[in-house]
Amino acid sequence: MVPSRIPESVAEPSGMSLMVLTGAMSATETLLVEAGRLAAELDGEDPPTLLDVRWRLVGSPGRDDYLAGHLPGAIFVDLDTVLCGPPGPAGRHPLPEPAALQAALRAAGVRAAHPVVVYDGGDGMSAARAWWTLRWAGHRPVRLLHGGYPAWTAAGLPVGTDQPAVAPGDVTVEPGALPVLDAAAAARLAAGDGVLIDVRAAPRYRGEHEPIDPVAGHIPGAVNLPAPEYVSQGRFPAGETLRNRFETAGVTDEVPVGAYCGSGVTAAQAVLALHLAGRTDAALYVGSWSNWVADPDRPVVTGLTAVPPDA
Repeated sequence: MVPSRIPESVAEPSGMSLMVLTGAMSATETLLVEAGRLAAELDGEDPPTLLDVRWRLVGSPGRDDYLAGHLPGAIFVDLDTVLCGPPGPAGRHPLPEPAALQAALRAAGVRAAHPVVVYDGGDGMSAARAWWTLRWAGHRPVRLLHGGYPAWTAAGLPVGTDQPAVAPGDVTVEPGALPVLDAAAAARLAAGDGVLIDVRAAPRYRGEHEPIDPVAGHIPGAVNLPAPEYVSQGRFPAGETLRNRFETAGVTDEVPVGAYCGSGVTAAQAVLALHLAGRTDAALYVGSWSNWVADPDRPVVTGLTAVPPDA
């Protein structure tokens, strides 16, 4: 079930100026943190727990990046084996088993109610999935380093190669703190119960090209809003701009919204963007396209899906 809370509509802004967090604490700052502010927090008496979640779909594993250099005090947490369950019919990046996730987070030093900051290689995708997973697991105080590791190094801040000793944490995983869609709920949302956003590149959505999954196309009724429409190099525009971007996909007042991608990683970033736009009720179809096409009886369409005229 997806709640139907929506923020007020706003006028279309003229540009896509990137968000920079300054001044007093805001709602945005409970989701993102800039490199300079994080550096100050890490120098404090009780710094946040820092998780390096660098990951790439193909190529060398993120741990190699971590070993080559990371933020001081950061612990590496693997997206594929810790933050997600084993791939299969549920998708390429399904939900993790709660007990296994709790054990891994405790091993990484995550403490109950204690702030966590996650970062990745700069595109913000794996960090967003880490943010979403911790929030889904009931750990609310988690933020994403805006711009990731490149933002940290661009600011001239120190990096290290030492693997710190970690005092075990005591976090308790309580699944369900963020809304999740399964295939049936995603189908209902796309069919008219709300708006289901497909954030994959347009050729994949239209079924012209599918480099990963065995079937090309999209869920009937889903609308396409590729990730570069709302995030650029891992940095988000201001909330007003984000609200307008999502309005172009039909996300208007009183319309429930969910997002999917290939396997639930890029779509987690869309959910984060929706939170920044005020839509804290946005749901994630975790299995995404990789789960949808695992059942040959589920319908697949190609081409474009029109946004409703009143969007």
